[in-house]
Amino acid sequence: MSDRSPSVLAQPLRPPSAGRVVACLGLFLLGAVVGTAGALVQPAWFPGGLLLALAAEAGLVLGATRALRSRAGGGWAAGGWTLVVILLTTSRPEGDFLFAAGGGSYLFLLGGIAVAVICATLFSGRQPDGPPARLGK
Repeated sequence: MSDRSPSVLAQPLRPPSAGRVVACLGLFLLGAVVGTAGALVQPAWFPGGLLLALAAEAGLVLGATRALRSRAGGGWAAGGWTLVVILLTTSRPEGDFLFAAGGGSYLFLLGGIAVAVICATLFSGRQPDGPPARLGK
């Protein structure tokens, strides 16, 4: 028997707290707001508006991962952004649409998804506590 306590990574998962659930839903809504604002800004001042919209999304996703100290924060923010942008690309029966069929719209959609994935996976995550181990020693 070892007198060492089990690592944080070896402990069973607990259900999320109410505060964490509220934070995740808030980040989802904030992602939706940033997606809507980016959809309106990116065609207005091309290419500066496109870069501004993608930078705002990158800042949101990176900030969300840091705020919740997990990739889940970035995932929730990116999920809200993606859902709103996908819903805004659909045309209505009246023929109205928000995105033109230009290259900037496709760069915003595909580039935004790529930025979200990159920024959400940059977070290092939890690391085990204890001294560093070397194999073979």
